[in-house]
Amino acid sequence: MSEQVAVPETVSADPVPRRKVLLAAGAGHFVEWFDMGIYGTLSTVIAANFFAAGDPAAALLSTFAVFAAGFVIRPLGGLFFGPLADRIGRQRVLAIVVLTTSLATFAIGVLPTYHAVGALAPLLLVVARLVQGFAAGGETSSAVTVLYEYAPKHRRGFFSSFADTFGFAAFVFGSGLALLLTASFGDATMTSWAWRLPFLLALPLGLAGLYLRLKLQDTPEFRELEAKGEVTESPVRETFRTGGKAMLVLAGLVVIKGVAHWTLQTFMPSYLQTTLHFTKVQSFIASTVCLAVVAVAVPFAGALSDRIGRRPLLIAGTAGFIVLTWPSLLLMSLGNTFLAVLGMVVLGLLIAAYDGAVSATMAELFPPRIRSGAIAIPYNIAVSLFGGTAPYIATWLISASGYRLSPAFYVMLTAAITLVTVLRVVRETAGPKARVVA
Repeated sequence: MSEQVAVPETVSADPVPRRKVLLAAGAGHFVEWFDMGIYGTLSTVIAANFFAAGDPAAALLSTFAVFAAGFVIRPLGGLFFGPLADRIGRQRVLAIVVLTTSLATFAIGVLPTYHAVGALAPLLLVVARLVQGFAAGGETSSAVTVLYEYAPKHRRGFFSSFADTFGFAAFVFGSGLALLLTASFGDATMTSWAWRLPFLLALPLGLAGLYLRLKLQDTPEFRELEAKGEVTESPVRETFRTGGKAMLVLAGLVVIKGVAHWTLQTFMPSYLQTTLHFTKVQSFIASTVCLAVVAVAVPFAGALSDRIGRRPLLIAGTAGFIVLTWPSLLLMSLGNTFLAVLGMVVLGLLIAAYDGAVSATMAELFPPRIRSGAIAIPYNIAVSLFGGTAPYIATWLISASGYRLSPAFYVMLTAAITLVTVLRVVRETAGPKARVVA
């Protein structure tokens, strides 16, 4: 059973700081996930530039392996940045993270290709992805914590959901930018040099995010801990000692979140192109429309979770993936662009339902003293094991089985893991059936 802790209401913030925090935390989150997501969006182009020519399938698998490498190191980043945010403050960590990730993403944009330097090119790509992944380990936990701790008590689901809203808005921007560049320059020029432009854009975006985050005051709950001298001095030790069981619950909650996010954002564009034989423009249209629907729908789901509770949305999202993933991929496989968009939108709405509730649920598992670290550690382990490897596993399943819809079964399996977690050990913390005052 999860050890959800009743957290007393602390110092509240007036409405002006709450609006500012949505902009500062959200804009920085936008930059962070644009940086992380653009690699996946342009995976087929990266495969053509950083790996030996001759076997496109092997090159794509190698590209997704490098993508996964950025996730392998995320638990270390979470172990470092999460507890650090509990010790020195959420705002400082958010500033460090956005600057580091933006510099690493910019570096990818100036790397030499395989044609120019041979095997050194993918090696440098791995290094840049490792830096990205390490910094990303501190992003979600700190951003969710900031949004949650600034939120009014009765609107925590709505406020916390903006972490995913801005994240998907970044994916929309990245996918839309890829669509615009491909439509403007054509496939050949995009593969030759125009693919670099989104990566180069990361630096000015990162500096803007850094500015906003440096202007952000730390959360009322953290400032109250500082005023009372109750900031933890050993956050890692205290996190494992007092939050161990709840961290296991959180890991179970994140399994489908990681798989669904990175399957939709990273795997689907290449799936539509290489397996279902849509053009790059068609695949980017489908991705952009789907991700836009998610970005718009998430805050509505967050607000709904405040009214009816977190569990109904968590259950609806996970059960929906079990029932609807295979039919959605079947729609995509019919060769019609409209049906491909429809199939992706169905999956996107399931993600929106789940994400609207899960951020607040994660924050409600832990007290303020250990909240950021206790979210970061299991979150990044689960995302690394399941989300970061999802595009590779999905691509491998198709190659090994010869069945174009086989990735659906992996999504369904991971959804079942999370559904069992929700049904067995997650208590209701919002709405009329709340059992814990959070």
